[in-house]
Amino acid sequence: MSDRDRLIYLPLGGAGEIGMNCYVYGYGRQGAERLILVDIGVSFPDMDGQPGVDLILPDIDWLAERADRLDGIFITHAHEDHVGALGHLYRQLKAPVFAREFTAYHARRKMEEAGQDPDLVQVVGAYPEVAEAGPFQVQFAPISHSIPEASALVIDTPGGRIVHSGDFKIDHEPVVGEPFDEDLWTQVGQDGVRALICDSTNVFSGHPGRSESQLAEPIGALVAGAKGMVVATTFASNVARLKTLAEAGKSAGRTICLMGRAMKRMVTAAVETGVLTDFPATVSPEEATDIPRENLMLLVTGSQGERRAASAALSRGSYLGHELKEGDMFLFSSKTIPGNEVSVARIQNALAEQGVKVVDESAGFYHVSGHANRPDLEAMHDLIRPQILVPNHGEYRHLREHARVGIEKGLHGVIAPNGTMVELSGNQPGPVEFIEVGRTYLDGTAHVGAFDGVIRDRMKLALNGLVIVALVVDEDDQILEDSWVALRGLPEMVGDGADLAEMIEDELAEILPRLDDRTVGNDDKLEEAIKRTARQICVTEIGKKPEVTVLVSRLMAG
Repeated sequence: MSDRDRLIYLPLGGAGEIGMNCYVYGYGRQGAERLILVDIGVSFPDMDGQPGVDLILPDIDWLAERADRLDGIFITHAHEDHVGALGHLYRQLKAPVFAREFTAYHARRKMEEAGQDPDLVQVVGAYPEVAEAGPFQVQFAPISHSIPEASALVIDTPGGRIVHSGDFKIDHEPVVGEPFDEDLWTQVGQDGVRALICDSTNVFSGHPGRSESQLAEPIGALVAGAKGMVVATTFASNVARLKTLAEAGKSAGRTICLMGRAMKRMVTAAVETGVLTDFPATVSPEEATDIPRENLMLLVTGSQGERRAASAALSRGSYLGHELKEGDMFLFSSKTIPGNEVSVARIQNALAEQGVKVVDESAGFYHVSGHANRPDLEAMHDLIRPQILVPNHGEYRHLREHARVGIEKGLHGVIAPNGTMVELSGNQPGPVEFIEVGRTYLDGTAHVGAFDGVIRDRMKLALNGLVIVALVVDEDDQILEDSWVALRGLPEMVGDGADLAEMIEDELAEILPRLDDRTVGNDDKLEEAIKRTARQICVTEIGKKPEVTVLVSRLMAG
């Protein structure tokens, strides 16, 4: 263990994946560093890999064990993959939370929903206002993104200045929120930046990013030319896009109706915190039923194919008294996040089957990304001129490509996926330790570890089905009557018309009387014999090796 102070960075989520952002910074003697946490977000499950799971949370065990050294939690912006886990995991951390006003609005709601004190979230003004946490002085520097009041963090420490970009793009006319300010970032870089920890999402996009303001004309023309009812969906948090869509509808003489709790909540938050002004008037879904469909525009949730969102409900028939008809138009003003393609396509196909015209970014210029493309990343490098570049917010291929881009410009690039502790101080910055990190599943109200076996068992049940066998053993270790068998997730009848449960019962009726007393008298041995028999029947008859649950009731002497 070294006696010198060191500056460290440790991603617990968001590096080597897109989503679930969670980053630790530390300064001090090795093993005794004071710590801060930047962002604590969630990722979203899919039924193929995490059936029944509600949310995926970062594994914060390493940090929780050192919570007495945690001086603050800083939230860069209000997207779920940056703030969504705050309430769920706060009781393990119990440190002050810092955020700008719009982000704090959502962070407080997360805390309140989880039974935590929302007043623990402190509002910090924009750069150059400073929030102090242990040896760290942190400033929230405004940066453009697809949600209001996104901020990069300028983190000053005795070991040097760090810039944590958060999610960003270079947009000088973002419609809602602050524009990208080259002068500010030049100023940030003037005093010397030790390390830039930087968004890598769009590093493979070779063209400069486009501005949110450029969408008004094409979206306006599209809506003006529509004949029936118009429905549009986008990310609920993209308040600027909602304003663009609503203004396009208003200009075309349409009444605007917001549908979906998340969308209403975001607009309300933006208005109440002063980041959204002059949003067109809206009506409730109930009021909208009295408006002719050719004069109506619905803005709905569910751009990523979420089954319970308004988009999915409309594709299945009706929602809150509204239904789509042939000749209507449905606009997806969004990019499909990798992994959601099947869900989105399912909704689009259902809409097309109803005769609805489906429009997305493949049909025209109706969406811009909230993340910096490669030329914009290079521009950020040039403005800040860091000594070290550590890519984050991306899959491993994004991290490696971004590091390569930086190295070609003379920067010291470090690839640090989740669990890689990097020392940013000293003459040889780079990885110094590897931490075992996984993920935590929010399953109902329970937190389940990725290696606890719960989800694995659920997958086995989903893939193979379940056989339940019940029987009674008396006080003399004699099996009373025949066993009883029930099936779940398996066909009741096999190819020749026989009843599968009865076949298992008949086979057990043959096998069980032949078991010796030691087997019948031992629960483990008895269960194993029954499981083996039930599985053999299922493999032979249906080609499946199901899970088998054995319920043995033993009568006690009297």
